[in-house]
Parts: sequence; C-alpha cells; structure tokens
Amino acid sequence: MWRYAPLLPLTDGESPVSLGEGATPLIDAPSLASALGVRRLWVKDEGLNPTGSFKARGMSAAVTRARALGVPGLVVPTAGNAGAALSAYGAAAGIPVRVYAPETTPSGILATIRALGAELVTVPGHIGDAGRAARAFAADSGYFDVSTLREPYRIEGKKTMGLEVAEQLGWRLPDVIVYPTGGGTGLIGMWKAFLELQRIGWIAPGARLPRFVSAQAQGCAPIVRAFAQRARHAEPWENPSTHASGLRVPAPLGDRLILRVLYETNGEAAAATEDEIRADTAALSHATGIDAAPEGGCALAVCRALVAAGRIARDAEIVVFNTGTGSSYR
Repeated sequence: MWRYAPLLPLTDGESPVSLGEGATPLIDAPSLASALGVRRLWVKDEGLNPTGSFKARGMSAAVTRARALGVPGLVVPTAGNAGAALSAYGAAAGIPVRVYAPETTPSGILATIRALGAELVTVPGHIGDAGRAARAFAADSGYFDVSTLREPYRIEGKKTMGLEVAEQLGWRLPDVIVYPTGGGTGLIGMWKAFLELQRIGWIAPGARLPRFVSAQAQGCAPIVRAFAQRARHAEPWENPSTHASGLRVPAPLGDRLILRVLYETNGEAAAATEDEIRADTAALSHATGIDAAPEGGCALAVCRALVAAGRIARDAEIVVFNTGTGSSYR
C-alpha cells in the first residue's frame, strides 16, 4: 500500500513499517452477480493481507508513526483482527504491544496474537469492555492507545482500500460499495480517499461517489438502527451477539462519521441474521474460491437482500468487501 506514499503520513526519507500489506485482488464474480441479479459484482479480498485481514493496513500506518514519535509501547482493544495486526507490526517495529480481547474472540486469532509476542489479556464481555481496560492501562503505563479513531493514522492506512478500488477499476468508481461495519474505519477511510482523489483531479470533480452500504449482524446493528431513524449518532447496542466477531462492536466511536457517509452518498444500512451470514459466507467461498470470513458473508447477505428489495438497482456495479480470512475463525 505504500506505493501511495504521497497520500500517506510518511516523512521524506522515512521507511514505513511494512509487511507487504495492500494490493489485494478485486475479483470479478459473475456467478454471484447472476445469482443476485445485478449487472456486475466484484469481491475485494482483504483476507490476503498480513495476519489475514484489512486491519494490517491501518496498523502499518499507525505503527510507522508511533515508531517515528518514539512511543514506549502500544495497546489496543480488539474483537480479534486488530490485535493480531498490531502484534505483527509492533514486532516488526520492535515496540512492545499489549492486547485486550473478549474471552469469546476466536481461538485462532488469540493464538496468532500470542505467537507474535504480544502480551494478551482476555476479558469478560465485548470489545467495549476490552476498550475500558485498554484505556486504563494506557493511562497507567504510558503506552499509546491505538483504538479505532482514537488516533489519526489507522484511517490513513484503511483509506488505501479505496485508492486500490479506484486504481483497479481504471480510476473510475463502482455504483455501490457494501462494507461489513464494526468500528467503521474502512468505510470512513474509503470515503476520505475518494474525496482526496477528486481534489487532486484523479477522479473528476463533482463525479458521483459510490453509494456506501453498511452491513451489520442483526445481533449487533447500532448503525442500522440509527440509519432507520435518520439519527446523527448511534445509541449503544444492548447485549451484542454475533459469530462474526469483527461486527460485535456495540458502540462504534465513529458512528457520526459512518452515518454522515451513508447520508451524503445516498447509502443504505441493513442487517443479516446469523443463518444468512453463514449461508452467504459459504456461497461467497464456493462461487469465488475466496476463504471468506463471516463478515464478508454478512456483506453479501445484505447486498442480496437490498437488491431483492429494490434498494440497490439491478443495473448496478457493486464491490462487496470480504475483510478477513475464514481460517481465523476455525
């Protein structure tokens, strides 16, 4: 992703902390397009990033800046993938890392965090509970808290997903982007990327941006509920529950920005059941050869439902994001 260095927070002569993140494939999926009844559908497979998820992009940018600023250590709460990514990039940079994760985090992801040398603390509850513990530790230890949107650099790495989609489509944009939304930095980052591309003239000024679709699980859908109410912020979700652990974020800190993106792009927000997520995770994998994570299955399920309901046009060109690898959940 660092081939986009002029658009990223990197000083002259500075080398990024990189493990080869980015440049993930945008896979044409004609059989899925036919099954959903749309003109064209691509899957952006972020599971091929280091440590198996899109979180590698944000952590590469954040740890690059942290090393330059001389922080003594890094701490993060995680539903899984962010902790694995920070553990990897902290190791690459020689910076100590502590990760707080819910006890229900998939065991394969917890094993990855341990294998990369981070200090792992599991806590009862959900990511909000892990976040409170991480913030308390940061205050006591001097470690820097790299929680979602509590520092300015992770989103800079995430925006490269948008830069890649535009580049891979010949510097044009799809009609719709369906994004599985937990903390939402990927969605916000891509919106930021497209606005920046317009400002530098790589996308025509005034060109219509893609409609962003926020896909969530019915057991944890604070953005979907707020969107239905046309609210400006999302109330915390009570008793969050979904096997798609990356979507189990009951109170996303970026709720106002996520909703702003949806409103400004005439977007949508919808939730899928656990059975729908499982079915479309399998459908995504069987149709494309991608080892899809349940978050990707959720995005496909929501896309399918919105097309059937007429909320996404059948002549649309759509990009669906698979944000991680299914192997992390097994």
